[in-house]
Amino acid sequence: MSDVPAPAPAPAPALAPTPGRVRRHHWIVRLTHWATVVLLAGMIASGLQIYEAYARFGNRGGPYFPSPFNDAQFPAWSRLGGWLAGALNWHFALMWPLVACGLLYLSYLVASGEWRGLVFRPRDLRGAIEMQKYYLGLRKEHPPQGKHNPLQKLAYTFIVLLGTLSVLTGLAIYKPVQFGWLTWLFGGFQAARYWHFWTVWIFIAFTA
Repeated sequence: MSDVPAPAPAPAPALAPTPGRVRRHHWIVRLTHWATVVLLAGMIASGLQIYEAYARFGNRGGPYFPSPFNDAQFPAWSRLGGWLAGALNWHFALMWPLVACGLLYLSYLVASGEWRGLVFRPRDLRGAIEMQKYYLGLRKEHPPQGKHNPLQKLAYTFIVLLGTLSVLTGLAIYKPVQFGWLTWLFGGFQAARYWHFWTVWIFIAFTA
């Protein structure tokens, strides 16, 4: 009698994949986000110290731009630099790393194509309204969304535009002669200073 080979063992059942953490954001996005938080805090604190040197918006002896912060004195803990020159040194030292972070972030969005899912478009308006209704408890069902909902797209688009405005107004008051056309575009030195200052409070309100 010939030997009959033993049947091969049945293959083990495939294991179900273990659910893992889904990473929503690339490491470049995370890095630039937290670096921006630190740098922006330093820019705001040094900017408040710079503002202390002349806490009004308008030329001396001339009309002033309306502002609830005219002649305001901010707490010492909220200011960086100690005096005008020190604050300017901090502001200029932090300015370029902050701009570099913004450019790195935008470059990643363009190179990866993720900008397509972040830009707020007119067709997102209805979805943003429905999402706001959901957050306010006026709608029970969560509206359908992709990776980012329409309100998130609106926030991302707005903050990029606000950051661009902050940089441009900053350049207008940093080099009002070299960037005279830019200073003129914002209505002059004091007007550019005014808009630059208000971007600070919009940033703070946005992140609060």
